[in-house]
Amino acid sequence: MLRKIPAFLNRLIGRDNGATMRLPEPVIIPRDQHPISRKQISRAALNVLYGLHDAGFEAFLVGGCLRDLLTGIQPKDFDVVTNATPEEVERTFRRARIIGRRFRLVHVRFGPEVIEVATFRALGEADESDDDRRHSHGGQILRDNVYGSIEEDALRRDFTVNALYYNIADFALYDFAGSMDDIKARRLRLMGDPATRYREDPVRMIRAVRFAAKLGFDIDPATEAPLYELAPLMGQVPPARLFDEMLKLFLSGQAQDTLKLLQEYGLFDALFPATAEVMTESDQRLLEAAMRNTDRRLAQDKPVTPAFLFAVLLWPALRARQALHLDNGMPPAVALNKAAGQVIAEQVSQIAIPRRFSSVVREIWDLQPRLPRRHGNRAGQLVTHPRFRAAYDFLLLREEAGEIAPGVGQWWTDYQEADEDTREDMVRALGKTAPSSGGEGSGRKRRRRRRRGGGGSGGAG
Repeated sequence: MLRKIPAFLNRLIGRDNGATMRLPEPVIIPRDQHPISRKQISRAALNVLYGLHDAGFEAFLVGGCLRDLLTGIQPKDFDVVTNATPEEVERTFRRARIIGRRFRLVHVRFGPEVIEVATFRALGEADESDDDRRHSHGGQILRDNVYGSIEEDALRRDFTVNALYYNIADFALYDFAGSMDDIKARRLRLMGDPATRYREDPVRMIRAVRFAAKLGFDIDPATEAPLYELAPLMGQVPPARLFDEMLKLFLSGQAQDTLKLLQEYGLFDALFPATAEVMTESDQRLLEAAMRNTDRRLAQDKPVTPAFLFAVLLWPALRARQALHLDNGMPPAVALNKAAGQVIAEQVSQIAIPRRFSSVVREIWDLQPRLPRRHGNRAGQLVTHPRFRAAYDFLLLREEAGEIAPGVGQWWTDYQEADEDTREDMVRALGKTAPSSGGEGSGRKRRRRRRRGGGGSGGAG
């Protein structure tokens, strides 16, 4: 299939001539020459594939699910591509709905599982008069709903390891870009000119980091080179989209390696500028300890809340901002509260942290100065706080990082495991003099309540 190279494709593949080219012809790997079996594919994905095939359309699994299966990872999601338009897909399945404006997709639901179905996308130049395809002046894709062939769709994929297709008609793999070679070489390589592809969609930079950490692949030198220069483009990505990408980055089981790569390429500075600006050695240890803890919990199938991650990632910025307020004479509790509001407000302009998580972040922070104050009935009250466990885990990380002296964390560990009598003994052993309740360094003394006349203990109101 010969075709004149459009200007868009010239930039995409790094060529500047107007010669004709042949769209890629796949290397077809028959079923008996690759290890992927239908037994490894979710029932919902098979239902979608067969439903489209039976309706007369082409239907392929594509991308990450195949890459993962070939590297020994069981996929969490199965994505389908087809030559059917979104409207035709929606008519084919009873529980299907079209979503998205930037890229129109169809979500097909079978039981609790949702399969994402995309239509083959075409190559082409953005036209101001064309509402279905729009690019920004910097080259970023704003909308792309022009449909084409599987060959064109393959050229539109981001990384070669994601340009692999599984045909439900014959169970063969279709390799358009040397995908199998790169998977075997454990190499992550962008399709086309890397700088152009990053400018099209800056999220590809953090996807490169995520795939490299998740798969243990090396980033190809040509794919790696533009990262250092183009990291600031992350500021062009909608904050809501970045929140979803951050969850994928840090909740995939390789948070420690991910953090290292983000910092190496300058992407961490672009994503968390306030934290990056004030990082100390103990802050770095705190972040690394938190990432190790996250990976360990995920490996044990324990939950990890995004709020805890953001509490850690923004803690250095919080401490620095609070210190400024303290230097200006603000009381500690007030300084903490004001700093928390400022840090979160600044961060949500970069990464949109939903309020249901940002409120928990603030509770974790608010409990940090309260955990050392355990006298009287405070310990019993704190341990019943709904955010106690997260705040306690956070305290342990701060001790591990050397930010604060060890001791309080072990006390709380023992307290949680003790019976009621032992707990009372532990509190009494702390001594009879309780710290002030007005916040660290407040210096306020508790006033004794005067008994009302007439005797008795009334007057609780």
